[in-house]
Amino acid sequence: METMNPELKTACDTYLSELAEKEALDAEEIRTGLHSGTMVLLYNPGHENCIPTLIGQPASVKINANLGTSPFLIDQDLELSKARSAADAGADTIMDLSTGGDLDISRTRFLQEIELPLGTVPIYCVAQEYIADGKDPAEMGEDELIREIRQQAEQGVDFMTLHCGVTRRAVQLAKQADRKMGVVSRGGSLLARWMEANDRENPLFERFDEVLEVCARHNVVISLGDGLRPGAGADAGDSAQWEEVIVLSQLGRLAREKGVQVMIEGPGHVPLHQVESQIQQIKRVCDYAPLYVLGPLTTDISPGYDHIGGAIGGALACKAGADFLCYITPAEHLTLPNEYDVWQGVMASAVAAHSAEVSLGRPAAIEKNNRISEARKALDWESIADYSLDPGMVKKRRENFASKEECAMCGEFCAVKLFS
Repeated sequence: METMNPELKTACDTYLSELAEKEALDAEEIRTGLHSGTMVLLYNPGHENCIPTLIGQPASVKINANLGTSPFLIDQDLELSKARSAADAGADTIMDLSTGGDLDISRTRFLQEIELPLGTVPIYCVAQEYIADGKDPAEMGEDELIREIRQQAEQGVDFMTLHCGVTRRAVQLAKQADRKMGVVSRGGSLLARWMEANDRENPLFERFDEVLEVCARHNVVISLGDGLRPGAGADAGDSAQWEEVIVLSQLGRLAREKGVQVMIEGPGHVPLHQVESQIQQIKRVCDYAPLYVLGPLTTDISPGYDHIGGAIGGALACKAGADFLCYITPAEHLTLPNEYDVWQGVMASAVAAHSAEVSLGRPAAIEKNNRISEARKALDWESIADYSLDPGMVKKRRENFASKEECAMCGEFCAVKLFS
């Protein structure tokens, strides 16, 4: 990044030592990462009490939890309860993907009541007004979209998914590829529909300078959305996906020149054997900007268990260089997640992130592994719970035999007691 925007510079000066201690990194390493664009700091000063959060390796891998209402279920109190559950489980950020009810109130309550950085997808809010009135979202105006981005930035949103790389050329390539799943991104499909109906280029691409001006003023991190990500394993790595990645790399460079922080969003469904190469190539093409991945899901046949498929892909992705995991819950592809789904999604991503960090040789991750192993050898159940990702689960599964020194699997056949 040639220059930091004033808000980022102030935040960096204020929180640099705190971030360095939290991440166990040298302060100058963080400053260099922010300048080069290999790291971003999620922090809009308009979001009061926001926890400044660093994204980008070698900082720790972060986890995002998607939340929000749908047209079928509008309960903002429930969404806030899920946000608190996500935070308790260890999520680092949340995204409000609401599409039902008053989205402005939904977003405002998240900002007021949750300290984690908040992400949004502004096009949802514009399109929702048309859909709620029974109108075609392709009728929305370009100015409305820019105005919504500005309003959300002023409210304090910390990062926004903007599908600036869904160009007419990329959409045409997706059509020619005869994809199994077509376009699965809501933002991507809305823009593809708009471009086709209006015979115009993507306004987020054409008016990118205006978007940058808004985001620089409020230190909003742009998460350049993968609107043409593969929604089926068979679609991974096609020309449409890579066309979008190339456009995103160009837009990322333009953003950094203007002092705007940028993340790149990565693939969705990717077969196991392609995960490493896809992540490495996206990182290289996009100048090693932080990579935010949904999964990737390594199989298409796990509805109800997609958090497991996503954790497998997420671990491989982070080992290969991904920086930010968007959780996947057991409800993915099926329904709106409940509180327990949210908890399971965060935990699955936490397992993936920790597994990757151990393989990358991160001292903090290795120390956690060693400490719980030592506690297991000592049959110290209190410490085992403390060092685990989910202490409550350890205690719950032990409750019927909590008075026993050994676990109920082995009992008096405990290998540790027999020979150690």
